[in-house]
Amino acid sequence: MAPAVRHRGRIQWPPAAALVFILLAGCTSIGDFGELQQAVVTDDIHAWVGQTAATHAGAPISLNNLTDEERRLRDLAFPLIEPPYDRHRWDAVLYEYGQKGEFRRDLWVVDITAYYRHLLAAGYRSSAGHYSRLIDDIRNDATRIGPFFDVARRVVDLDRRRQESMSHLADQSPADRANALARINENTLTIAWVYNSLTQRCAGYRFALDHLAVAEPERRAAQADVALALMEQEIAANQLVPEPHFAAVPLDPPARQAMVAK
Repeated sequence: MAPAVRHRGRIQWPPAAALVFILLAGCTSIGDFGELQQAVVTDDIHAWVGQTAATHAGAPISLNNLTDEERRLRDLAFPLIEPPYDRHRWDAVLYEYGQKGEFRRDLWVVDITAYYRHLLAAGYRSSAGHYSRLIDDIRNDATRIGPFFDVARRVVDLDRRRQESMSHLADQSPADRANALARINENTLTIAWVYNSLTQRCAGYRFALDHLAVAEPERRAAQADVALALMEQEIAANQLVPEPHFAAVPLDPPARQAMVAK
C-alpha cells in the first residue's frame, strides 16, 4: 500500500486506501440533508462531477484548482444528481468518488418509471409506508435545492467577474485562458446538470404519485401532491443557466411500459 502523506496539516491517505476504509465503515460522505461528513472525505471527492458534465457535453476539462465555492458547488450537486433510491447503499462512496461507471451511465438516461419501481420493491408492508417514503424523498430534495442554488448564484457571479478580468488581461497565455474558460464551462454544465436532474426527478415523483394514488389510494396522496408542487415551483424559479447540451433522450413508450410491467 502506498504510504500516507501529510496534506494541509493532516494525513492524506491514498485514494484506494481511503475507499477501502470508508467501505468497511459502511458509510457515505453525504448526511441526511446533503451536508458533508468531513471525517470520511477528501477535499475533491466530488471534483469528477464537473469533469463528467464537461466530458459528456464534449467540452474540455480545466486543469486549474477548484476554488472553495466551486468545490462546494460540486459537493452540493452530488445528492441532487444521485438517484434518491441509491442513497445509503453500502457502496455509495464509490459513486461519490465517481468510480462507478454504471452510476454515471444511468445519470444520462431519463426513465421516469425507475423511482416507482424501486418504491414498490422496497418491501413496505402498508401503503402508508410507500407514501411516507415518497413524501420524505420529496422533502429531502426540496431542502437541498436552496443551498445548492445559493452557491450556484455566487459561482455564476464570480465567473462573470472572471470573464471581465480576462478581457483586461493582455498578457494572459493561451493555456491559462483555455483553462479559465473550461472551468467556467464546467461550472455552468454542473448547474445545468442539477437543474435537468431535478426536473427529471420531479417527473419520476409525479409518475410514482399518480400510479400509487390509483393502486393504493390514501389521504396522504394530497400531502404528497402539495410537497411535490412546492418542489416544482422552487426548481422553476432557479433556472440560472441555459438548458444543458447533454439532456438525455426519454425512453420510448413501449420500453417504458415494459419496464413498469416487470
